[in-house]
Amino acid sequence: MAEEKKEKWLNYLALTTVIFAVCATLSTFKGGGYSTRSVLAQSQESNQWAYYQAKSIKGYIYETQKEKFELELKASGARMPKVLFEEYKRKIDSYTEKIKKYVEEKKDIEGDAKKFEGIKEDAQKHSQIFGMAVIFLQIGILLSSIAALLKKKIVWIIGLVVGIFGLFYFANGFLTFVKIPT
Repeated sequence: MAEEKKEKWLNYLALTTVIFAVCATLSTFKGGGYSTRSVLAQSQESNQWAYYQAKSIKGYIYETQKEKFELELKASGARMPKVLFEEYKRKIDSYTEKIKKYVEEKKDIEGDAKKFEGIKEDAQKHSQIFGMAVIFLQIGILLSSIAALLKKKIVWIIGLVVGIFGLFYFANGFLTFVKIPT
């Protein structure tokens, strides 16, 4: 039985298939890592906004109490004993300070929440890009496999073109040199 002569392009087909497979595997791992990072940042962002809401509620309670004391002070006017008048003033001043404290704390919490939001959005962007890389690389691998089975060079070339798009997305997943609309 005579051995068939192996066509040279089949060696390149095998090499490109391996390269596509390795890049698809790495894209899957990197995409999964970014997806996990996105979920964690989303959780931390939600926690910060819940904390912000708690501070808002506490601040509102102090504002309401302060307004109540101010109204009582106005309503009583000069009839209120001086000791009680001074106690009302101290409470009002104390509540004013606490309200200021909560406003400042809310600014810090809001900044942290927005930081986590940025981390989440960046991770989602990378994850989506790596996801696109996996799709194109898998199609490239599929077409290369079909080309090897059928020994059709044109199918491999089509798979090569599709795989190159996958390699582009793979590189873009790391560097984000091209902004991909979502």
